[in-house]
Amino acid sequence: MLRHTFLCLLLSLTITHAEETRTRIALAGDSTVTDKAGWGAAFAKLLGPNAECLNFARGGQSTKSFRDTGNWKKVIDSKPAYILIQFGHNDMPGKGPKRETAPATTYPENLTRFIQEARAIGAQPILVTSLTRRIFENDKIRGELKPYADAATKVATEQKVPLVDLFTRSVNLHNKLGIAESDTFNPPGKDPKTTDRTHLNPHGAEVIASIISEELHKSAPDLAKFLK
Repeated sequence: MLRHTFLCLLLSLTITHAEETRTRIALAGDSTVTDKAGWGAAFAKLLGPNAECLNFARGGQSTKSFRDTGNWKKVIDSKPAYILIQFGHNDMPGKGPKRETAPATTYPENLTRFIQEARAIGAQPILVTSLTRRIFENDKIRGELKPYADAATKVATEQKVPLVDLFTRSVNLHNKLGIAESDTFNPPGKDPKTTDRTHLNPHGAEVIASIISEELHKSAPDLAKFLK
């Protein structure tokens, strides 16, 4: 009985130690990064046993509101080794003063502050440009998020942090696929009369997560070693 208790305690301590020593990779972003409506859960499945994904992304968040609502503090408090940061959708005009930012000023300022605060706790920040909406005009992706993607790219260069240019990759992907095939990424709309061309169903999430993995192998090899 005593031996059995000792073995159970040893196993428990081993499991706890393994969990504590796994490298933490945090996700900060809007709904397109969440587990249910974005690529978060699909990305987590690509991680090997020595890493864990902590997804702090929340629907409706911008670079401004993510901080104001306390979500960024949760990211920092989790003490991750890496932080993937993707915003833009809710920073756009029309989202209201609590969320809107400008691609030439406040948006890059917010991203830069995220980077500085991540580095202050010893974490490696990685910027991810906005996932494109699958909205076509004249058979090509409209690409209204480009100013925010360009701003993130500029910040990554200035701050010397890895970049996953998901915007360019996703625009190119959907331009190649065309409207009908791109619609296979759409989750059910909240209203049966509407079509959701912003968020992702499981198929879309897997494709996008694989793109992110490919880009991380090029831009952040230290993190990529934790991917399967």
